[in-house]
Amino acid sequence: MTHRRMALTFIFLTALIDSIGFGIILPVTPNLFMEITGEGLAASAVYGGWLMFAFAIMQFFFAPVLGNLSDAYGRKPVLMASLVMLCFNYLIMGFAQTLTLLFIGRIISGIGSATFSTCNAYIADTTPPDERAQYFGMMGAAFGLGFVIGPAVGGFLGEYGNRVPFFATAGLIFANLIMGFVFLPESLEKENRRTFEIARANPFSALMQMRRFKIVFGILGVMFLYNLGHHVLPSIWNFYGMEKFGWTPREVGYSLSFIGLLMVFVQGYLIRVAIPAVGVRMAGIIGLVFNFIAFSGYAMATSSWVAIAFLVPGALGALAAPSINSIASSQVGPDQQGELQGALASMMSLASIISPPMMTLTFGMFSGADAAYYFPGAPFVLAALLTLMSLVLFVRTTAGFKEPESSTV
Repeated sequence: MTHRRMALTFIFLTALIDSIGFGIILPVTPNLFMEITGEGLAASAVYGGWLMFAFAIMQFFFAPVLGNLSDAYGRKPVLMASLVMLCFNYLIMGFAQTLTLLFIGRIISGIGSATFSTCNAYIADTTPPDERAQYFGMMGAAFGLGFVIGPAVGGFLGEYGNRVPFFATAGLIFANLIMGFVFLPESLEKENRRTFEIARANPFSALMQMRRFKIVFGILGVMFLYNLGHHVLPSIWNFYGMEKFGWTPREVGYSLSFIGLLMVFVQGYLIRVAIPAVGVRMAGIIGLVFNFIAFSGYAMATSSWVAIAFLVPGALGALAAPSINSIASSQVGPDQQGELQGALASMMSLASIISPPMMTLTFGMFSGADAAYYFPGAPFVLAALLTLMSLVLFVRTTAGFKEPESSTV
């Protein structure tokens, strides 16, 4: 029991460091783009968008590959390889003098971006079904905590140079890598492994494999719709706040930190209370309903305080993803947990490819000087509709789901 807790603590720290690394570079990335290209902020934003696209498209194609590799050779080698690639990504971006090197770094990171999905597969290997949603929630809490810590540390380190946060992140990941080599045990027993098949190691084959599991296949659709709507926050939240309420960058930062703190509370603590009380399916429904309420509230908010108040139901919406993931995980065997997480990661990557331009285009159509109807909250209406679609599909897909029996482990 002690060894399992130590291993899961390491998995949590890995997810936390990955999230800190994501947040730590945010304050300096625009300045780095301008330094390298010699162009202004608007052009740098476009380059940043293409970097996100490059990462997401690589993740879409390679997440199932790494998921299948982890089912064949174990979680630890894949997780260690992912950390190596992440470390190289930040080193390359830190030393980059051209846009080409920045893109090479993000492509490498996208190819090796199995950190969260492999961590989730590790959790599925080492926890009983009735406890998985709580531990998946801890992964969300790690992301939220990293989103609070990362930008603050990045802003501080950025005072010493635009590249310092990249090297600091590489150092953190390298230390995490060494700890993993020394202390992390393998979670997938050899008898639960299966032969690696290259024909199955792509997003389309992974989806076909998941078709055998009715609930899982439906949940892949739920996660796609859910993430398609949820990407409205990183895509337009800052533009929305500045346009509608006149927020400064500092106020945008405070609101994002508040979101991160709420996520830590909901996924790090509240989900441990909610799941035993209402069950994993009902927790998923409640989370999706709260997301719908939050997006509708952002769309119609008449003041900053109203928008901030709706962050609370938005945070309660964080009950959804761990619960949905837990249901999917309970439907497949130990030799397909990596493949499942790879398929889920591909769906989320596909959403991250489609949603940002869709949301920013909608924002521009309803916020520009030539807008036929001025309504900056329009993208949140779209997100609310997508969330409602995911809720209906989730309810129908899981109608026959049986809650896992309580474990005494």
